[in-house]
Amino acid sequence: MNKHTALSSVLVDVNVANGLPNEHYIDPALFAEERRSVLYANWSGIGFGKDVPEEGDAMPVDFLGMPLLIVRDRDGEVGVFQNTCRHRGMILVDTPRKISGAIRCPYHSWCYSLKGELRATPHVGGAGHNTHEDVDRKSLGLIRIRSYVWRDVVFVNVDGNAPEFEEAHAALLERWKEFDQPVHHGGEASSFKLEVKTNWKLAVENYCESYHLPWVHPGLNSYSRLEDHYNIEVRGHYSGQGTLVYRQLTDHDGTTFADFDGLSDRWNEGAEYVAVYPNVLLGVQRDHAFAIVLEPVDHENTVEHIELYYAKSIEDTPEHDGLRAANAQQWKTVFEEDVFVVEGMQKGRHGMLFDGGRFSPVMDGPTHNFHHWVATQIESGRAD
Repeated sequence: MNKHTALSSVLVDVNVANGLPNEHYIDPALFAEERRSVLYANWSGIGFGKDVPEEGDAMPVDFLGMPLLIVRDRDGEVGVFQNTCRHRGMILVDTPRKISGAIRCPYHSWCYSLKGELRATPHVGGAGHNTHEDVDRKSLGLIRIRSYVWRDVVFVNVDGNAPEFEEAHAALLERWKEFDQPVHHGGEASSFKLEVKTNWKLAVENYCESYHLPWVHPGLNSYSRLEDHYNIEVRGHYSGQGTLVYRQLTDHDGTTFADFDGLSDRWNEGAEYVAVYPNVLLGVQRDHAFAIVLEPVDHENTVEHIELYYAKSIEDTPEHDGLRAANAQQWKTVFEEDVFVVEGMQKGRHGMLFDGGRFSPVMDGPTHNFHHWVATQIESGRAD
């Protein structure tokens, strides 16, 4: 198949479009192309601010084979660097750790500040000579990766060419401006991951539509029915679903979580679940939120990193520990129910006669929107 013409049937209206061709789910060469033109060229999620809670905390991340390092500096700011020494290319930090002084290369002990500046080059000019006129420390700091933290997700733009995050996601920032307030992680029980045998895109596609609720999530559908949901589609940016009947979790005595401050009435029983292209899935409700970063391991394996957040911290609300645990288990059950679906679609993509599938013009708009965006990114990358 000519990969340069295979996307024409995707880049049309939903009522006549096909989905992305099989190769985009099962071909390592297409996975490599998407790494460059989709995941590295846009604002992709790689981790969470909660993983580096204090000054000096450092978290190494393998992002599609590229070694990155998330660091919280002395000013409390989160930065991301290429986790590679500028001297001989040694990995600097191989496990999460607290850095009390400088980031020190274990090979020749070149040292960097938490803001990436090269601060020390022992014996670079010979034994006992720690400077050399031809080694310019100012130009040899760690390579900083563009990053932005929103809703505790650490986003990066590896190739450096995407619009500013606030510009790229202006529509969603405006849509959810009421939730522009601090979020507090729910603690150890509110953090879990799922290792799924599927291409990362299928996890996005499944998340952003409600069509499957009656059959895959019968418990959820019993009170938040298919007919209570609506599609969310903003061409070129994000898509997802919303519900008009969000039901708060209650404790045995009727206690609920504290609401986020100043929300309008639409959120009393409303909630929204949006795929922030390419690989971040977000949910907002009146009393808690969640963030999922999809880690594409390879073309047929993905790790879903799931974190739950609340309006009040666990330190301020110890009485809600049981409620938080119950909420985490409820969401874990919902997300686990999706595993057989995304893994089944991955297996189905090996059906060589499958043409990418057709969409319901009414129910599948959010999924088609994502396919259209991916195809657009790929076409743009091919034109460069």
